[in-house]
Amino acid sequence: MRQMYCQTLIELAQANEQVVMLDADLMNSMSTIPFLERFPERTFNCGIQEANMIGIAAGLSATGKIPFAHTFGPFATRRVYDQIFVSGAYARLNIKIIGSDPGITAAFNGGTHMPFEDMGIMRNIPGMTVLEPSDSTMLKDILRQVAANYGMYYLRLLRKNAQKLYDRDSKFKIGEAVKLRDGEDVTIFASGIMVAETLQAHQILESKGISAAVYDLFTLKPVDRAAITNSAKRTGAIVTVENHNIINGLGSAVAEVLAENMPVPLERVGVKDLFGEVGPVAYLKERFELSAEDIVNKVIKVIERKN
Repeated sequence: MRQMYCQTLIELAQANEQVVMLDADLMNSMSTIPFLERFPERTFNCGIQEANMIGIAAGLSATGKIPFAHTFGPFATRRVYDQIFVSGAYARLNIKIIGSDPGITAAFNGGTHMPFEDMGIMRNIPGMTVLEPSDSTMLKDILRQVAANYGMYYLRLLRKNAQKLYDRDSKFKIGEAVKLRDGEDVTIFASGIMVAETLQAHQILESKGISAAVYDLFTLKPVDRAAITNSAKRTGAIVTVENHNIINGLGSAVAEVLAENMPVPLERVGVKDLFGEVGPVAYLKERFELSAEDIVNKVIKVIERKN
């Protein structure tokens, strides 16, 4: 994912001289040194001064540049929230914020670096588009769209070890969920690394005779209200799956749509109002109940509620 981020940013910068890159001393971690080597005059390593980085991005945007500003997820969101809100969104500027190592993928960096709340707080900002590309193919297409569209964007980005989900030439529409599997008994909406986990759960459910529709809900804001409402009408039961706190994340966004349009039983798989911990991703997946088996259990429970 990080190589695709850098490669696509180089392509965007070659096509548009207004594209610039900012980082908070994580260029080695994000594999963006090739961009620096290709465009040294359009690269700004701001050091470990994330709030200042957003201020610089705001200034660059105000002069017509298209800034892509990266740091780890918690520092790209909660540490710099006021700068994003006031200097960026309130000023109606054009900043693309990249937060890497989402949720449990922060792994051995531990709880201080493990954002379970980033998408939730970012979706509270008026005019902010919130995205979580689930593989490198989607990332490439989404980055092109984000660069071409004016406004405030937050991309929650896995740096490495993403599972391939989409064919090379696949195209995506921001705000429109991607249907990956059809089903009649229940609909599962997932994002990020949990899309691959949900597809594993789908296989288990098939072996149990349960027909589950699966969607990649990669846009948290604006959320695909039509897909959620139509799925509720068709299957009558919904499960949400996210590598994020269930409070104010994907599960909350889906619940809001259901409550206003088509109330049906809903179960949420996600982090249950907890802080992060140090450990390998496999351990953290079990610790925070984010495994394929946890998804299966929630599906069985929501179907029982529906019946």
